[in-house]
Amino acid sequence: MPCLIPILAIFFPRVVMAVIAIFTNWFSLAFNTILWPVLGFLFMPYTTLAYMAAMLKNHHTVNGGWLVLVVVAALVDLGGQGGSARRRRRRRPLVP
Repeated sequence: MPCLIPILAIFFPRVVMAVIAIFTNWFSLAFNTILWPVLGFLFMPYTTLAYMAAMLKNHHTVNGGWLVLVVVAALVDLGGQGGSARRRRRRRPLVP
């Protein structure tokens, strides 16, 4: 059962964030305000989940392997947004 949440988070990060927010207090322990989890839910869900895990497991510091996890999650989030812009440019006709 402990492996189920990380596996689901890979495929459905926003669903996992909603379940965590409803059934636990992990977001209030990791973040000082509600603003960052809400913005993370909308724009960068993987980064928000990775930062929350790092803050909870590493006594409110992000260093070592947890820092690598947060950076990789940020790259995954930003990579998904950049890929959509590239596809949009390909579909646009070249006629002036």
